[in-house]
Amino acid sequence: MAYSVKWSPKAASHFEEICDYIAKDSRYYAALFAKKIVSIVKTLPHFPKAGRIVPEYSDANLREKIYENYRIVYRIKDEIIEIVAISHGAQQLENIL
Repeated sequence: MAYSVKWSPKAASHFEEICDYIAKDSRYYAALFAKKIVSIVKTLPHFPKAGRIVPEYSDANLREKIYENYRIVYRIKDEIIEIVAISHGAQQLENIL
């Protein structure tokens, strides 16, 4: 099955805010962070179930990949992988989704 990736507006906004925040201290590390997140997202269509099930929800179609202190939360639905949130691990996910 060929999956396509779609970013929710909220996830895209989170991603941009995080990159802007990191860029205040270092544009280099902000760019590095952005590249790594995009790289992880690009692997999802090939291995959609490689991420762990989000513990707060226990839904087999709501999964996450972890990069450093950040969670890339995505939903698998039909042939679409929707990125629903990019958040710092210290944040409550219930407040983000």
